[in-house]
Amino acid sequence: MAAVSPKLQTNWDWRAAANFILGGAGTGLFATTVIAGLFEPVHWWAAFLALAMVGTGLFCVWLEIGRPWRFLNVLRNPGTSWMTREAMAAAPFFGFGALYLLWPGWMAGVPAAVSGLAFVYCQARILRAAKGIPAWRQPGIATLVVITGLTEGVALFGVMAVLMGFEFMELAIVGSGLMVLIALRALAWQTYRGALGTAGAPVGALNALDQGRANLSARVQAVVLGVAIIGLFNPPVLALAGVLVVVTGWGFKHTLITRAAFNQGYAITRMPARGAGVSAPGIKPGWATE
Repeated sequence: MAAVSPKLQTNWDWRAAANFILGGAGTGLFATTVIAGLFEPVHWWAAFLALAMVGTGLFCVWLEIGRPWRFLNVLRNPGTSWMTREAMAAAPFFGFGALYLLWPGWMAGVPAAVSGLAFVYCQARILRAAKGIPAWRQPGIATLVVITGLTEGVALFGVMAVLMGFEFMELAIVGSGLMVLIALRALAWQTYRGALGTAGAPVGALNALDQGRANLSARVQAVVLGVAIIGLFNPPVLALAGVLVVVTGWGFKHTLITRAAFNQGYAITRMPARGAGVSAPGIKPGWATE
């Protein structure tokens, strides 16, 4: 049965994972920075880091291309390709983002943040469109990827806010937002993971998603949420909560791209019978349902 069982895809490696990791966290950080800038002086350092993260993620993807200058081909199919739409969203994100660094304000910040959120949404839809990978095509993956990126962005901003010595009330606001997003991320994970188990998926994919400590399981996220609650009253603990959010989110996305991305393999709908015998139920080697 090994010949027809699901196999782990090898086309995307850590470089593709880096694009999803840094792209989601970077756009989330930029959106958080713009929102904070509506009430306080603009934190240019956070916006710069956000742009650098997204740029680094795209650079990693460029390194993965066998013929690097063929990347221009990605612009050919805006009507059908989410990769093309991702590239189209990246252009205004970097353009308005650069303007935001030079002339801080909502007129450049809001379009950049919206473009960034469109960018991470396109990333989520890239996974959703991969019909041959059960762990990616599950409908809940899009919501999970977007919420994870936003949560990581707020977490990174919270860590930097603690290091920069923000006022206690400002940190409390950031911490409260982080708590809400951690809860939403946990809900999105439970929805995604539950639906994946019910529909069935390769055993290797399910095991990869559930193994380790840097994942989005209910137990791990309960610990992260508990640390965030304590962090409302203790800035260093809030920074720790931010680090935990980032580590678990990045660990999940790295696993999703590199370790849980099994193809669907082969299946026999009905087992044939000899002569006039009754056919037996079909088989799907290497799969499991929960």
